[in-house]
Amino acid sequence: MTVHSLPGKASHSFGKDLLTVSAISPAHVARLLRLAAQLKAKRRRGVVYQPLIGATLGLLFEKPSTRTRVSFEAGMNQLGGQSLFLSTADIQLCRGETIADTARVLSRYLDGLVIRTYDHAIVEEWAQQATIPVINGLTDLFHPCQALSDLLTIREKKGPLKGVKLAYVGDGNNVSNSLIEAAVKVGMIVNVACPSGYEPDQRIVDVAREEAEKTGASVTLTENPHIAVKEADVVYTDVWISMGREREQSRRLKILAPYQLNERLLKGARPDAIVMHCLPAHRGQEITAGVLDGEHSVVLDQAENRLHMQKAILVEWLSARKQYKGTGKKWA
Repeated sequence: MTVHSLPGKASHSFGKDLLTVSAISPAHVARLLRLAAQLKAKRRRGVVYQPLIGATLGLLFEKPSTRTRVSFEAGMNQLGGQSLFLSTADIQLCRGETIADTARVLSRYLDGLVIRTYDHAIVEEWAQQATIPVINGLTDLFHPCQALSDLLTIREKKGPLKGVKLAYVGDGNNVSNSLIEAAVKVGMIVNVACPSGYEPDQRIVDVAREEAEKTGASVTLTENPHIAVKEADVVYTDVWISMGREREQSRRLKILAPYQLNERLLKGARPDAIVMHCLPAHRGQEITAGVLDGEHSVVLDQAENRLHMQKAILVEWLSARKQYKGTGKKWA
């Protein structure tokens, strides 16, 4: 097996942190997609590529995780670095230490920090106080790493992304918010079907529509899932009861029932449409077992691509951190 080290300097025309997809330029989204595909190809060929030797990534999680945690930990290991899992229950935050003090201390120990939390304002505070890159591993408002990796999967299955029609049905949650942000960066046609009161964040939709005017994309909201799915290339759904919403379960199950991604709804999409779900899935709720496990489903490829996109993100942001470290230059 061949060991490869860090290539020439990357173009660092991006901010210190990755908190939302809207903050990334279309050119940088395209760069991340190319890099993730290259890293995936290296992995498949057995090439050892380790540009982050000596780097340490912190994973500070307030929410349970399978794919986000394992993909970041495995990715960091494959890139030559190491990771530390930091439960908020096990550090002094649980005893009243401020985010500011903790962030400043961790910035002296670590080269990057992935935050998985509830309120998006919390990850913004971490980013403001830390001097190392802060990556949003999920908040109640956004899931940028998921959306970027989803673009990788769609491109693998459908080719060039411009003009690809994406239908999202169900709860307008953090995944839908970030999917909208990501899709308009690459010129996709986005139709979102949600019941009244469960739509994506309107501020996010408004900003995405402004971006869409520049990229040739579009964003349409509807309450009719059959309209959204008609002739779609990609049909996407997510859980109806996100973490922190458990008390709303009975009401949500009733209101969202007409938005189940089932065989009947899928028939409205293109014959070669792919089905996506970021997992974990609840068979019989937001999606039927037949659709989730069926011939149109790409959910396992989708889950695998979290690893490759996460690695691309780490290479971009942590490599930039290494090049700025010790120069005395401000990186913001």
